[in-house]
Amino acid sequence: MQPGFGVFDYILYGILTFMATVSLLVFLEECIYIYKKVPANKKSLIVWVNGAAPAIGTMSCLGMWFPRSTMFTDMFSSCYFAIVVFKFLILMVEEVGGDEAFLKRAGKYKLKISTGPCCCCCCCLPDVAITRRSLFLLKLGSFQFAVLKTAFTIFSIVLYTHGNYDIKKISADGDAIWINSFVGVLTITGLWPVGITFIHLKNTLRTIKIIPKYAMYQLLLILTQLQTAIINILGSNGTIACSPPFPSSIRGYMMSQQLLIMEMFIITMVTRLLYRRQYDPLPEEQDANENTRMTDLTQSP
Repeated sequence: MQPGFGVFDYILYGILTFMATVSLLVFLEECIYIYKKVPANKKSLIVWVNGAAPAIGTMSCLGMWFPRSTMFTDMFSSCYFAIVVFKFLILMVEEVGGDEAFLKRAGKYKLKISTGPCCCCCCCLPDVAITRRSLFLLKLGSFQFAVLKTAFTIFSIVLYTHGNYDIKKISADGDAIWINSFVGVLTITGLWPVGITFIHLKNTLRTIKIIPKYAMYQLLLILTQLQTAIINILGSNGTIACSPPFPSSIRGYMMSQQLLIMEMFIITMVTRLLYRRQYDPLPEEQDANENTRMTDLTQSP
């Protein structure tokens, strides 16, 4: 334990550690349920997606107890989330029945690509026909984020060991600004295919609660990327008051980790409710009612 801790700090750390432990145990119990009840083609996908909140919460707990490891725990969380982005896209396609079933259902429809986070303001972009090539490009867009994000993280750790990378540096001459800027572009291009696929399938998958599942996925993005970045920047700039024995930057990191533990605990419980269900095949589209049809963009003006 760090020096200068009082009774309140011991109680706070104990409660947060308990929440992180419960999140991990709930995830392990959910894994058992998934491997017993879920079809084989969805097992690993659902485990990956369900494991995002517990994994991030566990890493945040380690970062809370060992503040100097925060950079590495944040990197691990970011890499895991990058993989979850790709897995969530594949999961939506598998919920329809796989690539062949997706193409069979979607052959007469088109994809709306004027959506966030890349092209939400570009309404003039034409709709794209759904083919094997367009489906491959959607998967490739998210896959490159998972691979390159992990590669750049490893590269950053190598630079850090040689003293050439400092996450705290935000000046234009630091390596961190260039790496983080490029990773930001990869993030946007990786999230775009997921948004396109969700808009197209949200009506088809409404019966399996795809909208709240997507909301949890988006909430993970906001909390792990945007919230963490804002708090860390405020701490690095000295906006967050120091609290001995911690300087402003370390206190900012610790506040970020503590918030994430509580938030990931809540998300773990919500995702458990969303994914713990009977995985029956979707009805054929011609037998489905209007609320379960794919988004038909061919009839839009």
